[in-house]
Amino acid sequence: MQFSNRVNAMDYSPVRKLVPYIEEAVSRGIHVHEMHIGQPNIKTPDRFMDGIQRYSDHIVRYTNSKGTSDLRKAFEEFYRNNGISLTKEDLLITQGGSEAIVFAISTLCDPGDEVLVAEPFYSNYESFIRMVDAVMVPITLKIEENYRFPPKETLEKLVTPKTRAILLSNPNNPTGAILSESEMNDIRDLAMEHDLFIIADEVYRNFIYDPIHYNSFLNMPGLEDRVVLVDSVSKHYSACGARIGVIGSANKQFISQALKLCQARLSVSTIEQYATSEMLNNVGEYLSGVIAAYKERRDRICDLLEKIDGVVCVRPSGAFYVLVGLPVADTDDFAAWMLTNFDYMGETVSFAPGSGFYCDKEKGKSKARFSFCASEPEEIARAMKVLEMGLAAYRNIK
Repeated sequence: MQFSNRVNAMDYSPVRKLVPYIEEAVSRGIHVHEMHIGQPNIKTPDRFMDGIQRYSDHIVRYTNSKGTSDLRKAFEEFYRNNGISLTKEDLLITQGGSEAIVFAISTLCDPGDEVLVAEPFYSNYESFIRMVDAVMVPITLKIEENYRFPPKETLEKLVTPKTRAILLSNPNNPTGAILSESEMNDIRDLAMEHDLFIIADEVYRNFIYDPIHYNSFLNMPGLEDRVVLVDSVSKHYSACGARIGVIGSANKQFISQALKLCQARLSVSTIEQYATSEMLNNVGEYLSGVIAAYKERRDRICDLLEKIDGVVCVRPSGAFYVLVGLPVADTDDFAAWMLTNFDYMGETVSFAPGSGFYCDKEKGKSKARFSFCASEPEEIARAMKVLEMGLAAYRNIK
């Protein structure tokens, strides 16, 4: 049977492909410390659940393709409190942050157009870009340089007449790095000089653990008409399954064109929009407690990783992942081996192999991403002991 070149060129999720191995290990009675996926274990705010219970319409109707007025107004207020000036007319509600990214790329790019992407990158970026037949051009960040951006003159060498946008997450998934002021200035200047859009994925914006000044590209003078914000309640509010995202821009023409895509898929889930607006309007001090919990977990996992022989760890300042160098040649093989051939006292660990975060898979072969959003500090300590024992055993047989 013949399938499209587009779908044939796409890879399966490098994170979710581990699920069959995990399920098989669990069926053998092995406890798996699941550190491969960014699914928080912190309780979703009660106001979200209360909102679902209070939904009173006896018909689950379509909503406006833009999203409900109440939810867009709630996001407007949320952004105002975070120093970002977007009105509800600048916002479109999407099926999670993923659809927001697909819509942004689809609105900006024709087939063959290029998107600059900071590498390592969120693994699905590659799939999203392939969906619209655009081309990913990586800006490679090195672990030896703490995943910092290269100078502007290096970035300029990547720009061609086909370049349409720069896509990046800040804080970064998978590294947890936060852009410095000078890095943001270079990216701003590059965008302005070459007439590029910046697709700013800020779904981890509130998870910052060090005394670092965080700035949104939306707040940088001169970029008002060329920044597209991507956001979601999935990570900030432990509501991944709600599938509520948002795409925002002060560029009225962009929003008008992206609305066509929103209308083509009709509308986002009605009840989840209602519940999310209830949550955003009454979230209180929820985030401060979450940030404190994640910082404790970040410190615990990094302290332990730094003690394991051969592991290279760059401590993340934000998000809830750490991308490390492991002393093995192929972390895809090691990840599968840990789930199929190894346990330490009835326990093993799942993690995301690094190859899935790079265009050139070889660059990520010795890297691994560990998520610390789903494990309490005591479980992290056990998992890192299992990892240490697994590395020692694996290196003895390879």
